[in-house]
Amino acid sequence: QVQLVESGGGLVQPGGSLRLSCAVSGIGFSFLAMGWYRQAPGKQRELVALIRNSGGTNYADSVKGRFTISRDNAKNTVYLQMNSLKPEDTAVYYCHADHPWLGTDYWGQGTQVTVSP
Repeated sequence: QVQLVESGGGLVQPGGSLRLSCAVSGIGFSFLAMGWYRQAPGKQRELVALIRNSGGTNYADSVKGRFTISRDNAKNTVYLQMNSLKPEDTAVYYCHADHPWLGTDYWGQGTQVTVSP
């Protein structure tokens, strides 16, 4: 059974930092393309950052220069380092895994990030 378990969310003041983690089990992690998505109340879920199995990355324009996605294949974990957080970053953040060969994808349960004074 494939599981994605996020952690690291919480309440932070504007300008602060958080690091999200997503631990993956039940599937070969090194083959996966991993992404972080977020969904704010009343809005559609959007891609925040993506890291391919090659290590290549992509970011939403709104987080470029502030967020960094990384992966540790030895720990089956993907991270999202979020710096200079803004109130508009407030959302539930979801980890996503895509297996390019199997054509399957998986979601974590989400972790709340709230940026507020």
